[in-house]
Amino acid sequence: MIWAGFLFGLVGSFHCVGMCGPIAVALPFVWSSGWRYYAGRLLYNGGRIVTYTALGALAGAFGQSLQMAGLQQTVSIVSGILILLLLVLPAALQGKAAKAVGTDKLMIWVRHKLGYFFQKNSLGALFMVGLLNGLLPCGFVYIALAGAISAPGIEGAMLYMALFGLGTLPLMFLVSLSGKLISLKLRSTFSRMVPYVGMCLAILFIVRGLGLGIPYLSPKVAHTASHTTEITCCTKPE
Repeated sequence: MIWAGFLFGLVGSFHCVGMCGPIAVALPFVWSSGWRYYAGRLLYNGGRIVTYTALGALAGAFGQSLQMAGLQQTVSIVSGILILLLLVLPAALQGKAAKAVGTDKLMIWVRHKLGYFFQKNSLGALFMVGLLNGLLPCGFVYIALAGAISAPGIEGAMLYMALFGLGTLPLMFLVSLSGKLISLKLRSTFSRMVPYVGMCLAILFIVRGLGLGIPYLSPKVAHTASHTTEITCCTKPE
């Protein structure tokens, strides 16, 4: 299930082009040619992946707390339901939810810092732009985080999100070099696929949590009942 993060990132990276593509294309030119130019684009994308991995740790901590309560299968089902909800909830409702929990103020700070680092002409600034870019509101990332909740432990959730980020890397790196390499029609076609891929991922998590006895896909969880045998020792009186 960990590798599902990579596949989801790879297939859905065309959605990233639509959401984060303008930032990638507008990255400041730290030297217009040579290895520094390519290194800067890789650092930008590396920053995104670092942020996704850190967010995975938060999702993993939440999932681990549920798993420790003996809700392993429930966690997988809840992850699938969350993905489905994120797919059907309008963006306006997601925005209201963000405002309710106070993340709208965080986004104001993130956008302010993005503007600051865009004015800096350094490789470190490009890495910081990537870090901050990973915090911007994105339903695609939220779906990935919902899947990370059911990963085994905090480390598993971090790996899930790191692989998700790596899945988005090839296409986003190309876009950061030149957005014209990907046609608008191709981007639109693959963006329309994202909800269907997310739905398949949600169904996969739900089926996994149901424990239907399907090898590798939905294995049964063995429940061990502890039987206590009471032994009474009788001593013969002398």
